[in-house]
Amino acid sequence: MTLSAPRGRPAESAAIRFEHGDGTLDVVDTVERRRYSLSLAGSDTPTHTDGGSFRFPVDSAVTVGTDRIALPSVIAVYVRDADGRMLAETGQFAERAFPAGSYSLELCAPMKLYVRLDGPFEITADASRMAIEFPEWTAVAIGARSKHDRPAATVTTTDDPEDVMAAISTFGSALKTTSPERSYPTLRGHPPTVERGPALSIPEGLSPPETGITIEVPPTLRHAYVVAPLAYYLGATVEPGDEARIRTASGFVHDFGTGCAFESEVERTLKQSFFLDCVTRTEGLYPIDLHERRAIERRVDLDFAALYDRPIADQLEAYLSVPYSIVEPHVPEWKLTSHVATTPTSIEMLPFLVNDLAVIRTPDAQRVESAQAETTAIEGFLRNSATRDTREAAAATASRTESYVEPTRTESLEHAWVGSETPMGASKATPQAYRNRLAREQSSGDISIAVVCNDPEMDEERDLVDDVYGSRDELPFDVAVHRDLTRDRLRTVLETDVDYLHYIGHIEPDGFECPDGRLDATTLEGVGVDAFLLNGCRSYDQGMALIDRGAIGGIVTLTDVVNTGAVAIGSTLARLLNNGFPLRAALEVAKDENVIGEQYIVVGDGGVSVTQAEGGAALVYTVNEIQGGYKVSVRAYSTSIEGMGSIVYPTISGNNEHYINSGLLREFRCSAEELRLFLRSSIVPIRINGELYWSDQVSVEDFN
Repeated sequence: MTLSAPRGRPAESAAIRFEHGDGTLDVVDTVERRRYSLSLAGSDTPTHTDGGSFRFPVDSAVTVGTDRIALPSVIAVYVRDADGRMLAETGQFAERAFPAGSYSLELCAPMKLYVRLDGPFEITADASRMAIEFPEWTAVAIGARSKHDRPAATVTTTDDPEDVMAAISTFGSALKTTSPERSYPTLRGHPPTVERGPALSIPEGLSPPETGITIEVPPTLRHAYVVAPLAYYLGATVEPGDEARIRTASGFVHDFGTGCAFESEVERTLKQSFFLDCVTRTEGLYPIDLHERRAIERRVDLDFAALYDRPIADQLEAYLSVPYSIVEPHVPEWKLTSHVATTPTSIEMLPFLVNDLAVIRTPDAQRVESAQAETTAIEGFLRNSATRDTREAAAATASRTESYVEPTRTESLEHAWVGSETPMGASKATPQAYRNRLAREQSSGDISIAVVCNDPEMDEERDLVDDVYGSRDELPFDVAVHRDLTRDRLRTVLETDVDYLHYIGHIEPDGFECPDGRLDATTLEGVGVDAFLLNGCRSYDQGMALIDRGAIGGIVTLTDVVNTGAVAIGSTLARLLNNGFPLRAALEVAKDENVIGEQYIVVGDGGVSVTQAEGGAALVYTVNEIQGGYKVSVRAYSTSIEGMGSIVYPTISGNNEHYINSGLLREFRCSAEELRLFLRSSIVPIRINGELYWSDQVSVEDFN
């Protein structure tokens, strides 16, 4: 049952809902559509309580009596005393007892989750489960807060670069703190949105924090766009100047250089200040054992304990006194580089890119004709499978003259293109998609998935994905499978509220192929589908039409794709999306499985995900046999709620450190028994000899 507040008590926040039944308390984030289940042994019926007694803010809270709280997975739990001092951090294989006293527990769940209780109590964990146990029936308070954050207001700006700089200067108003803890994504806040208009208009309350930091750049759109993420992160104002530089109230100056060096230096400054904030914050609220601190501390002459309490401008000056070459090997792989066309139409995308802490670069791209683009992908297929079908698919593109743009790849895990062109090797980001996400209705219901197969020749893919979607026991799914839909029935599916659509079938630029003709998505009044995969030839135009009419993000094809390759990509994407990978990250992993993957791109918001990742971040493991055991490497992909600056704790035997999210974390050495235990602990993607498998499909012997 869904709990309602008793008379005289405040109602629960619309963002967080508690559902109780059969000894289970489900905590539901209705905005981000995340769920976490707590099993309460011997419990009574929870009742709502005032959340003001929690040390950290909560959206809603309940009290309940129980003698045991069982968690569905192993997560980090931070234990604090009544004064807020952190006493312990527990994780896999924990066995900690705490004496009588008042405590606050922070559970690193898909939402911010807190438990207020009186001891004594114990925390125990094995490889896959965790529990908080009491010697007798105990009343506890459980509070939760959504990790979702909305823009506070909208700024209107003209196309004049100096007005754009003024708009960007408001971005820092979203920061919830100027301490190093702002490197946590939950403490940064979403910048105000921006729209173009006839005059500059900044609502009250959007002044940046008093950081004493100013960024000066020549008054061009290029310079303004590139410094936007840095200005946001530093809480800096952006002002016109003859030279590109940072200056502080104390007189410190850091030059960005000119020409190509300007963009690279801005990027390095963002990464260096962010990374060293992640290290410095271990002196504050979360004194965890951070791998990156161990790696960098002996290489720099910085007193992190003293720096923690210094003003942000002083911290920045100290950070930039360290040569970037020293910190560069330890900076996490950046989540996203956005290639932004320096036109006024790009202005409205800035807040969404900044919210992702993306690196912004101006276009350095190669223009590619469509025949050349498709031939690049299919040549690899022909080398391995010179069939009649693939030869005909390659030849069919020779007469098309559509043009694409191929942004220069950087070291970031993901890439996005902001401009009128169609990108290759990067997602196509549009402000409408992000606005659609902000407008998404709250829901605490099942995760709704529609699978549509309108091509009998691709029944194999339908059968494969039908077994995948909804296969996670801890989450509620509603999966509907359709085939051979007419135009009217497909229209109904597209206009109905659905979390995710997996479409299999023929698509042309002017519509979806149905038994009775084509359905053109541009004729739809509105779209209820949030995210989608259109696994058919040349689905880009129809995918963009879905975005324009209400969808948030999707995966589409640029050109013709061969059925065998499409089935391989479609089934791989299904498992990744079902396990919590966002669209863009899922495609980055999946396209390595088949050369035809280069013909797929993400349109709209590539950070949207269909389900929650079990451990917060989406992880891919690579296992290789070595002498005396196995080598396991871990690569992390950020999600919408576990972004840049969040923490990853790989549940691998022998690990006792935390890592900054994003990219290759490190390599671990395991014995055969430790690897066997890891494979049983959860279902995760694993690469063996360059091919992707899942941990429930393999055994230790497969690595030999």
